[in-house]
Amino acid sequence: MSDKFSLENAMSELDTIVRQLESGELPLDDAMALFEKGQQLVKQCQTDLDQKELRIQQITGDDTLAPFER
Repeated sequence: MSDKFSLENAMSELDTIVRQLESGELPLDDAMALFEKGQQLVKQCQTDLDQKELRIQQITGDDTLAPFER
C-alpha cells in the first residue's frame, strides 16, 4: 500500500487478500503473512472511518448520529 492511506485502496486490497486466503492454495506461512497484513488494513480502515464519523459530527453539530456499522 502507498504511503498515503486511501480507504478505497485499502478495501480493494482487503478484497484481494480475502480471495487469496479463501482459495486455500497458499502455503501456510504466506497465508499467515497475508492474514496479518489484512488485520493491519482493517485497523487502518476502522481508524479512518472513526475519524470521518467524528468529523461529520463536528460539521453537523449532531452527536446523536448512529455509529458506522462494524
